[in-house]
Amino acid sequence: MHGSASTPQDAPGPCAAGSAALDGVPETMLWTLHHRAAEARRPDTVLADPQAVALAEAVDFPFLQRFGHAHALAAQAIALRAACFDSVIREFLDVFPDGTVVSLGEGLETSFWRVDNGRVQWLTVDLPESLALRHALLPHGPRQRTLAVDARDHAWIAEVDPADGVLVVAQGLFMYLRPPEVRDLIANCAEHFPGGGLVFDAVPRWFNRPGHPRRIHLSSGYRLPPMPWRMDAGERHKLATAHPGIAEIRDVPLPRGRGLVWSVLAPLADRIPVVWDKRPSVTLLRFASR
Repeated sequence: MHGSASTPQDAPGPCAAGSAALDGVPETMLWTLHHRAAEARRPDTVLADPQAVALAEAVDFPFLQRFGHAHALAAQAIALRAACFDSVIREFLDVFPDGTVVSLGEGLETSFWRVDNGRVQWLTVDLPESLALRHALLPHGPRQRTLAVDARDHAWIAEVDPADGVLVVAQGLFMYLRPPEVRDLIANCAEHFPGGGLVFDAVPRWFNRPGHPRRIHLSSGYRLPPMPWRMDAGERHKLATAHPGIAEIRDVPLPRGRGLVWSVLAPLADRIPVVWDKRPSVTLLRFASR
């Protein structure tokens, strides 16, 4: 499985303009890209991501007409979330430099080029229509593989060699699955990747609830799809019941951001239990070795 490269791959520019005709959950990868690129264009950005800027310029999609202008707070939040996941991946690669990162529902995320240590094996698992756009825009090197399958189809597990360590990454995915599907996916990762881990994000129960008056309307022409799975941060201990192999459940705090909200109020909120419990969260599960 291992490639021969010994230094991180240079971040390539997009291959060619790709035409995006997506809807539903797959379209959210374009909304995320729109906001991540907007943040990356700032001279004081919290996440250096030139790939996101290049992708947003290369893809054939009416971002402004569909999503409106990127909201600065949301754009920074998306970038801080990505930086949070990057930190977990780097921590994993410090221990398992030849390990495998499995990115579920990766969309147009460019974390590989931000964290590549020159040795990591990377598997992107995504829907065929999402991967078609990813392949049109992002050339993949010898240590990057893709598999066109729904993350809920556990066929992807057989494609992972756990010998050098495995970290499963589910950024912006679980909230679009049904609760039993999330639990089943967690259990299967714990069963098949002993000594490995799973990192994912969750929205709190109040967020974007269908029919709720506080459901998030992002622009006059777009709203995020319904999110069947939501979890308050204080509930994450319940995940231990998904599989006996879950050895650790850890909160992964967002890095400090820029401005009043993300540099002052967000870190302060983390010290107030009732607020901490109701915020979006990132969780790392570690699985026991056998």
